[in-house]
Amino acid sequence: MSCGGRKRMCTGEGENDGVVVGRWEWLNPEVLALIFVRLPAEERLKTVAMVCRAWLEAVAGPYCWTEIDIEPWCRRCNRPDLVDSAVRKLVRRSKCTFRRVSAYKLGDAAFSYIANCGRCLKVLQIPMSSVTDKMVEKHAELLANITVLDISYCLTITFKGVEAFGKHCKSLAHLKRNMPPPEWEKPALAEASKVNDTEAMIIADTMTGLRHLELCFGRFGDDGLNSILTKCKKLAYLDIQGCWNVEFKGDLEDRCEQLTVFRNPYHDYYMDGLSSSESDGSGADVSVESSSSDSD
Repeated sequence: MSCGGRKRMCTGEGENDGVVVGRWEWLNPEVLALIFVRLPAEERLKTVAMVCRAWLEAVAGPYCWTEIDIEPWCRRCNRPDLVDSAVRKLVRRSKCTFRRVSAYKLGDAAFSYIANCGRCLKVLQIPMSSVTDKMVEKHAELLANITVLDISYCLTITFKGVEAFGKHCKSLAHLKRNMPPPEWEKPALAEASKVNDTEAMIIADTMTGLRHLELCFGRFGDDGLNSILTKCKKLAYLDIQGCWNVEFKGDLEDRCEQLTVFRNPYHDYYMDGLSSSESDGSGADVSVESSSSDSD
């Protein structure tokens, strides 16, 4: 893949065809970026940059970093300080043109940096992050253009942070707010089993444009669910697996089933049972509709 001489790289035709094949440096950096964005971020930073000068310059420019997706690396790294440093570095490299950030275990400092540079940001996926309510309330107004938000397992974001996102992010169409299963066996955490409709009510009141909503292991009950179904009139996808406080009184279950995709509180358990039947030779044919893309 070196730049010297004529190479089979731009047209896919060899010299025997009598075609003069261009070099990488003849391509516009934006065109190179269309190739590079299909590669993992780590390869863009390390392997790709070593191929030749044209690739190095393209990777050093903003075009390769309009989508910052380092989730796989974050999982392996497991160092919040390094995650924050990497995100800030890539945001700077994008020259504030980034449209997506996907990272695990983000901290307050990196979240603040993203918000202050994110005028083009549309997709923010930061599950398992330690971002706090205070930081969300301070910067949410700078994230007004986001359409996709994933704050699953963000235990330091409470209903206050959710409300801040809802008040300022009026373009939001896709929300993931899945939480860890409660540890029912521990008496000290018995409070976790009590109905709490606060977040569900806030989502219903402030995020009326939602089309896709995931609230696995939420603590809300029928009142919270009813409010969401009543006020989020565009909702087509709803996942409430593990939301065992929901009892489906009245016509709630019928209204949920009218959605394009609905996963009830016991969905996984039901499917596990069917899978067991399959393995027992019962011949059950199970088909589960896959979820829509984060970037829809």
